[in-house]
Amino acid sequence: QVQLVESGGGLVQAGGSLRLSCAASGRTFSSLTMAWFRQAPGKAREFVAAIPWNSVNTNYADSVKGRFSISRDNAKNTVYLQMNSLKPEDTADYYCAARVGGVNYYGEAVFGSWGQGTHVTVSS
Repeated sequence: QVQLVESGGGLVQAGGSLRLSCAASGRTFSSLTMAWFRQAPGKAREFVAAIPWNSVNTNYADSVKGRFSISRDNAKNTVYLQMNSLKPEDTADYYCAARVGGVNYYGEAVFGSWGQGTHVTVSS
């Protein structure tokens, strides 16, 4: 129902910044709760950040709080993840996810639509 396409991944040095983008189609963007997850090799998929349809509040994993910022532009049907002060442990495949309406918690199972992922490598 919702198609998501991520972009913006790449190689960056520790301490640097990167901005990921996720473009949505197939559903009115303003009705969607959007989120970012990430998965490192051999690890489970991990919640990173989420933003509701009305952008009233946001939620972040403790590991990225203060360094990452999620935002959305409903006119462009796009959600962003600004990543600052990057660390080697941030290296992972980053996935955009969407859910129609609000969420009770930010678990992987509550998001019905997923993008293909974009890879981020942070070098020392």
